[in-house]
Amino acid sequence: MILSGQYQSGEKLPSVRDMAKDAGVNPNTMQRALASLDQEGLITTNRTIGRCITENEEIISSYRKTMAEKLIQNYLDNMKELGYTESEAFQFLYER
Repeated sequence: MILSGQYQSGEKLPSVRDMAKDAGVNPNTMQRALASLDQEGLITTNRTIGRCITENEEIISSYRKTMAEKLIQNYLDNMKELGYTESEAFQFLYER
């Protein structure tokens, strides 16, 4: 949701319990996920304010680019398994 822009830079996140309920996971699982996002720099934690999305647009942009590259590579790998060359796989995209 951060990378897609559903959560904006600097936006305060809902509580762990609310996010866990929305995602259908245990609050402890959500807590671990948020700790990971904090370590990666995508969110910041402040004891008085709570958790917020980073205001560092470069970090968000970098993660978006990395995710896009992984999606492209997955697509190319899947097309290769179907017997298509990389150039044929790209042609499918251009035809859409």
